[in-house]
Amino acid sequence: MCGIVGQASKLPIESREWLIKGRDAIAHRGPDDAGLWWSGDKRVGLGHRRLAIVDVSPSGHQPMHDRFCHCTIVFNGEIYNHHQLRNELNDLGHVFSSKSDTEVILAAYLEWGYDSLQKLDGMFAFALFDQRSRRLFLARDRVGEKPLYYACQDGELIFASELKALFHAPNFSKQINPQALDLYLSMGYVSGSNCILNGVSKLPPAHYALFDLDNGCLNLSTYWQLPQVHVTDDVSYDDNRLLNQLESLLESSVQHQLVADVPVGVLLSGGVDSSLITAMAARCSSKVKTFNVGFPGHALYDEAPHARLIAQHFNTEHIELNAASIGPELLPMLARQFDEPMVDSSMLPTYLVSSLVRKHCTVALGGDGGDELFGGYSHYSRILKSARYTKYVPGIVGKLIAKSTTYMIPQGVRGRNWLRSLSCNLESGLPLVATLFDSPSRIRLLGANATSVIGTFSEEFWINRIPYSENLLDRTTRMDFLNYLPEDILVKIDRASMLNSLELRAPFLDRAIIEFAFSRVPPRLKATPNERKILLKRLAQKLLPPEFDKQRKQGFSIPLSQWLKSGAWRDFFLDTLLDKQCIFDRRFILGLIKGQDKGLNNTERLFGLVMFELWRREYNVSF
Repeated sequence: MCGIVGQASKLPIESREWLIKGRDAIAHRGPDDAGLWWSGDKRVGLGHRRLAIVDVSPSGHQPMHDRFCHCTIVFNGEIYNHHQLRNELNDLGHVFSSKSDTEVILAAYLEWGYDSLQKLDGMFAFALFDQRSRRLFLARDRVGEKPLYYACQDGELIFASELKALFHAPNFSKQINPQALDLYLSMGYVSGSNCILNGVSKLPPAHYALFDLDNGCLNLSTYWQLPQVHVTDDVSYDDNRLLNQLESLLESSVQHQLVADVPVGVLLSGGVDSSLITAMAARCSSKVKTFNVGFPGHALYDEAPHARLIAQHFNTEHIELNAASIGPELLPMLARQFDEPMVDSSMLPTYLVSSLVRKHCTVALGGDGGDELFGGYSHYSRILKSARYTKYVPGIVGKLIAKSTTYMIPQGVRGRNWLRSLSCNLESGLPLVATLFDSPSRIRLLGANATSVIGTFSEEFWINRIPYSENLLDRTTRMDFLNYLPEDILVKIDRASMLNSLELRAPFLDRAIIEFAFSRVPPRLKATPNERKILLKRLAQKLLPPEFDKQRKQGFSIPLSQWLKSGAWRDFFLDTLLDKQCIFDRRFILGLIKGQDKGLNNTERLFGLVMFELWRREYNVSF
């Protein structure tokens, strides 16, 4: 895994020193090597930090040029099918001087052009400059596992793996984007191509961009989309055939993702997803290392016995690690690392797990993606139950209940968002049940800092992002795959792991598995009002030991609500949110804290506001 940064312009670039500073601001993404290249006319500059995974020799150095010096690339990620592509390209006459997957991308581009993206299976973000066409080619993987930020203005483009690298560009303005802030306060993350800073965008997953040096224009295109559903809930469909297909696909994905020239392990929580990854890894290798991390003093979150059962069953080299106590002093560091603030307190244990595992290996496989693909989240069953009962509620009554709930029931009351969702037409829409702050609350929260888009942008954005599907569950899982997965889960995984120079891979996010899950698996084998992750649990029943608890669902979390009752965590939150620098309304904050003390569930809301304030102050961002 690596970090990339670059600049391109229709005019020669005079201020070039920033590229080194920007590159080294993300040195944690690649501590093994650094590179820099400028085109002869000084219109294109590419910087790279390398974490050596495949071909750790100097021949894998980047920026990398093809043997004709037509093209130059900087690449962040892993191409899991690079061996197969290398053989195919060899047959077509291409000659390789390294074993690097980066060189395979170069050759694939020379052979197939932009269509080469259809050939790549993996997680990636790269920038490739073609001196013949005088175009810079940017691309990001199908799911969004690897990040890519960019800003384009006045015929000049800058880009980087992490936003913090762009802060070193000349005249870079760090000003809040009000629309993105509205999204953040509503959803807990900034979705789509939006960025928390004005003038910056994220290249969306499954997109590529072309910057033309002659006219200074940037154009975006989509190269892949989720497949349409080709099955219904017809009970006559061959379930066993689907089960066997899933088993074969998962085994193939794990086999490909175990390949590396450095030590590889499996993060084994003891849940269904990571246990299935372990089962497949044991098939593919006789020497599998598994890791489980415990947090002393928090027995409720201890998964060691479940992980130990799986490790013993598959005879892995199992390592149980104990994390140090989690203190609020970690928050400023994480706020600095997460380029955009994010409301997910599980970033804390994710960071600690990554720091401990990195001492033993450079690459680790995890179970991320299983919930979105196969119906694992609890809200899938709940929304199906809601649809079952709300069809008897007249629309005008549902809207009246939702409106009354908004103004009469305070934030933090359990079930409040579900009552507000009664105004949603589940025949074609989706409720934003995971909202942090509703529209009136966002306006009150920002007080004098509220702009015209605060409290209005997020809901409209949500509606416009809802994918078309006649099936409610399919619509819901697609929405999570396109929003929550890339902007929360994968951001958390990438930033927390790369801060420790650890590469985390997600076998469930293999293209073949994604397309199988969304085109071949009927909704009834994902979730019902009473069951979740049905097909995966059937695979678990087939492959895992009989005593394994398939129904257990333990999220990767910490007892933050307990910590906020008193002590260091409470003091830190109060000091941050009640400080005079804080942009949020003091009276509203005191109301949230008071509600929390009375037993309301405002934990993540308070966490999100704290992380935003820490991030804003760390980077001196103006409103």
